[in-house]
Amino acid sequence: MKNYLYLLLLCNTVLFAQIPVGYYDNATGTGYALKTQLYTKIAPHTTVTYGAGLWNLFTTSDVRPDNYVWEIYSNCNFTFGTVANGGQQDDGTLGTLECQRFNKEHTFPKSWFGASQSSQMYSDAFIVMPSDKKDNGMRGNLVYANVNPAVTNSIGNGWRIGSCVTPNYPYALQVFEPADQFKGDFARNYFYMATCYENQIANWQNLDPNGNTVLDGTSDKVFEQWYLEMLYSWHVADPVSAKEIDRNNAVYAAQGNRNPFIDHPEYVQIIWGEALSTSTYSYLSKVTVYPNPSTDGTLTLTSEKPLDEIDLITVNGQILQKITQPNFQNNTYTLSNLPKGFYFLQLKGAKETLTKKVVVN
Repeated sequence: MKNYLYLLLLCNTVLFAQIPVGYYDNATGTGYALKTQLYTKIAPHTTVTYGAGLWNLFTTSDVRPDNYVWEIYSNCNFTFGTVANGGQQDDGTLGTLECQRFNKEHTFPKSWFGASQSSQMYSDAFIVMPSDKKDNGMRGNLVYANVNPAVTNSIGNGWRIGSCVTPNYPYALQVFEPADQFKGDFARNYFYMATCYENQIANWQNLDPNGNTVLDGTSDKVFEQWYLEMLYSWHVADPVSAKEIDRNNAVYAAQGNRNPFIDHPEYVQIIWGEALSTSTYSYLSKVTVYPNPSTDGTLTLTSEKPLDEIDLITVNGQILQKITQPNFQNNTYTLSNLPKGFYFLQLKGAKETLTKKVVVN
């Protein structure tokens, strides 16, 4: 099964990637040796300023196809720019309700590494992303993890706050579960942090109680077993998308380094595979969608197991199609006559939900 997923993820990468020639020529190892080779490549990079530097970068790294801000916690249509110029970037006011202001979210919380604003990691655009100010405040520095699906909230893009139900988690912990369509993005952010800051991350374990539940105090494995398993399952269930590829290229233009796990998703398994169990494979993990992007208005799904529902959702949260109990023929189902655009394809089966990002050109 791991070989199958390796090939699937590799094919997706070849489809989208614009990797500079020779960038990974020295990434020839396996296990933690490969991780150190990648660290040597990506650790030296330009520091973008936390203020104007990131605000300016977001206009290229985090812009939706409709030119609104592509932020991570809500379905709001935020406008880039300062309030004085008609934009909605945070100016220290409002943010008590959703859709008033967007600000900067450390997806890997800054309290976990305890650095100043002048440090590279504090303003590293691979982990700092635009987010709704209200939702950002509610997340705080909570651990990303799984919450009981019965928990709901009236705001946001599908995120939940509640008690951790991630398998094998040994404590009682309040956590933040992001929307399905960003879980893979965040997992690859964390694998990037484990690699880019390999020379420092072993010292971060005891800086913050929440960080202590995630980090294991080493520079190689980096994460506690329960968290590594969860991150890998998110990485597999939400594969690299065109959005991530575009963001990787935009950040590379500003910082001069790349997220290797976007360019080569298979590196996660090559590095941490020996530490992983087989329990990370979910019911929906083997569903594939192709071609992506589609050039003829058609998307084909293959699944070895039946699905309960397929939803095609626009970036604004509108359900364009809802197919209940889809009738697969030879493990295949086709969506046809799709209008051009960017969509979230939400799949449901066996009490699980998986969201994939798809593009119709």
